[in-house]
Amino acid sequence: MIYSKPCEYAIRALSNLASAKDGTARADEIAAAENLPAPVLSKILQELVRKGLLKSRRGPGGGFQLARGAELITLRDVVAATDGLDQFQDCAVGLERCSDDSPCPLHDQWKDLRAGFLQYLQDTTLDVMARTVKRKKELLRDLKKTSRT
Repeated sequence: MIYSKPCEYAIRALSNLASAKDGTARADEIAAAENLPAPVLSKILQELVRKGLLKSRRGPGGGFQLARGAELITLRDVVAATDGLDQFQDCAVGLERCSDDSPCPLHDQWKDLRAGFLQYLQDTTLDVMARTVKRKKELLRDLKKTSRT
């Protein structure tokens, strides 16, 4: 995929939190629900707290929760917090200098793809992701049921 593993884990964890009943979950609960390595996920969640996407609370009833509504957190926010957005400014073939004035062979195609992808990241919110993931899990569960019969 186009995301790093930490970014993928962050997207999955935040989507999980967006659909959590009371909006709060512990790292081990998220890791179990998403089948993610708990130690790695814990570090990612702490980084998301530092970047302002999550809030955390210790003790009984504690855990992680989104710092703002799921409809206000975009995939662009998550990618920026985990992987950064510099990768979308780099030349597609790795040249040091690439611009409209001095394009590489892929410049025009990459420029359009990059713009489209960044727009997708900006338009896709965690609430959309949470609903989509929920539908997909329901479909997969239904497929398993029908394949058993």
